[in-house]
Amino acid sequence: MNVTTAVPLLSAFAGYGVEIEYMIVDREHLNVCPLADRLLQDDEGRPASEVLHGEIGWSNELVLHVLELKNPHPVPSLEELPAAFRAAVREINAKLAPLDAQLMPGGMHPWMNPRSEAMLWPHENAAIYRSYDRIFDCRRHGWANLQSMQLNLPFAGDAEFARLHSAVRLVLPILPALAASSPWADGRFSGYMNYRLAIYRDHQSQVPSSMGDCIPEPSASPDEYRNRVLEPMYREIATYDAVLGADAGALSHEWLDVRAAVPRFSRSAIEIRLLDVQENPFADLAVAAAVSALVRRIYADSVRAPLPTPRLLSILEDCTRDAEQAPITDGRYLASLGLPTTSCRAGEAWQRLIEILTDDGLLAPLWLPPLRRIAEHGTLARRLASTLDGEAARLRPVYRQLCHCLRDNQPFLATD
Repeated sequence: MNVTTAVPLLSAFAGYGVEIEYMIVDREHLNVCPLADRLLQDDEGRPASEVLHGEIGWSNELVLHVLELKNPHPVPSLEELPAAFRAAVREINAKLAPLDAQLMPGGMHPWMNPRSEAMLWPHENAAIYRSYDRIFDCRRHGWANLQSMQLNLPFAGDAEFARLHSAVRLVLPILPALAASSPWADGRFSGYMNYRLAIYRDHQSQVPSSMGDCIPEPSASPDEYRNRVLEPMYREIATYDAVLGADAGALSHEWLDVRAAVPRFSRSAIEIRLLDVQENPFADLAVAAAVSALVRRIYADSVRAPLPTPRLLSILEDCTRDAEQAPITDGRYLASLGLPTTSCRAGEAWQRLIEILTDDGLLAPLWLPPLRRIAEHGTLARRLASTLDGEAARLRPVYRQLCHCLRDNQPFLATD
């Protein structure tokens, strides 16, 4: 589920880790294909949960139709990653071609039926996945049909954790306004630009403490987080020990914490989990660059009192539904981001923030083309919804175009 390779302790913003999940679909109909274990094999041809190809690791993500790509070691700059991710996509598509399959980007498959089509990974770590399935029922949206880009930011020591956690927490509500890409599910428009997130919030409802209020609670230290978040979560999952039988205790791990951003103390990083997958890795990495630059700018400011979770959650809910068109009327929140206005749309906030981050030298010009495309034409979700215009008959040709964008590293442009 996460980067597991041991890494040296890094200070905040001294390294970056990116994980991008893709669906495997057949080339003709674009239905999901359970082929991940055909790609994930060790040197002796046996299925492996993770393999390294050049600079990029390939790994499984619960179900057999999803493949995750990641840099297994932190890189000092995100600018090092576009060529490596693009090469990985090319290599995987080349391996899938003889199987009449390919990769598809986006936050969700727009017509997949998880109940009938999902197949859990049956190899290494399968016992953990079976445990999750027994408790949470993983053959549904929120488990078997979601693709996210996860951004890992390191910290070294308690003080850096507290500042980084506070800065990340403040940025989370507006992330769907930059990265939403999941407007359709079950063959119809969902009513949300970021439907992946809308259903993700309930996917572990059997253990409420594992999600909390989605926006993480303020935490001044790792010990406070462990005591306030992790220990209650472990106590709650322990009530399922009878259900898990021989696997009892397997889920008492930081993996179980699925808030919008979670500390991974095993590798001293905070993992941001709210970002939908974009049309190609360059767009994903541009989003990651903008998010990390904004977190860095807030981190550098003087310590401020945290905003209440309900206040942040309200903004997140609006952005989940309406993405860049969501109105933000909380002047204190906007001021905390460094914006001198009492209200604006979320997309306008991002447009101004990107200008500030660029002027401050925190955001490299390399990333501006995809970010300006989002500012001018809307999130990928908006472009997909506009092109589909409510017509389910257009799903396959539009998502075939999306697959071509991934294959060719090109932007997705809305059409009438």
